[in-house]
Amino acid sequence: MTPPNRLRALLAQDKLHVMPCCFDALSARMIQQSGFGLTFMSGFATSAARIGAPDLGLMSYGEVLDSARNITEAVSIPLIADGDTGYGNAMNVRRTVRGFARAGCAAVMIEDQLAPKRCGHTPGKAVVGRDEAFDRIRAAVDARADDDILILARTDARHEYGLGEAIDRAAKFHELGADILFVEAPATLVEMRQICADLPGPKMANIVEGGETPDPGHAELSDIGYSIAAYPLTLMAAAMQAMATTLQALAKDTPRDPHLMEFTELRRRIGFDAYYETSAAYDSSRRSS
Repeated sequence: MTPPNRLRALLAQDKLHVMPCCFDALSARMIQQSGFGLTFMSGFATSAARIGAPDLGLMSYGEVLDSARNITEAVSIPLIADGDTGYGNAMNVRRTVRGFARAGCAAVMIEDQLAPKRCGHTPGKAVVGRDEAFDRIRAAVDARADDDILILARTDARHEYGLGEAIDRAAKFHELGADILFVEAPATLVEMRQICADLPGPKMANIVEGGETPDPGHAELSDIGYSIAAYPLTLMAAAMQAMATTLQALAKDTPRDPHLMEFTELRRRIGFDAYYETSAAYDSSRRSS
C-alpha cells in the first residue's frame, strides 16, 4: 500500500489518531517504534534541529524536502510534510506538492499565511487574501493529479479575522478538494467544537503545550470530532529539556540523569542490531564456516 493510501485507510477509521510530530529521521523512527500510526514533520522543530533557527521562513524548500526524504526512508508509517506557504506563487505550490509526493510523503500541508510564515502560536502572523489562499489550494490539488498525495489545507485566519473567516476559508478549501482541514489556534473548546461541527471531512487539532489552543485529553478530542491530534513540539521540548539537564550535570561534574537510555537500547533503536543481522547474509566467510 502506498503512503497516501495508508493515510487514507487511517482516516477512514472512526477514531482519533494521536500524531507525535518528528523533526528528523531518528525521532520519526522512535515514533514508529512506539506504535504510533503516523507522524508529521513539524516545521518549527525541523527548523530548530536542522539549522538551529526559529521557524520564520528561514529554511529553503530544498532543505525541507531533504529532511522529508530522510524521514520517509527511515520509517514505513505515513508522513505528513510541512509545505508552508508553498514557497512562492501557485506554480511553486505545484512544484512543492509534487516534490513531497515523490519523496514518499503521504500528505503535504499548505497554508494561507503571508510569507515568510510564522509558527501558528507566535505573534506577528498574517494571512493572504482569500483569492490567493484559494489559488494555493487549487494548485496543490491540481498537482495531486500527477503525483498521488493528500492535501492538508491550513488556515491561520482566526488570529487576524476571527473564527468565522477561518471556517469559511476551510470550507472553501474542502470544496476545492483538500483532504484534511486544519484551522489553526482556536482559543477555546467551544471554538474547537464549532470547527468540527461546521466543517466536513477529517479535521486536525494542533496541540502546543503552552500555546493558545486548549489541551484536552484524547477522549475529548475524539468526542469533539477531530480525526488527528498533532503534538508538534512535545518530543523536541522533552529532548531539549533532557539535553539541557544533562549538559548542566556534565558542566558541574555531578551525576548524570539516571534515565539515560542504556547503550544496548540506544544501539537497537538506531538500527545497529538490524544492520548486523542483515549484513550477515553477505559475509561469505561466516557462511562457509
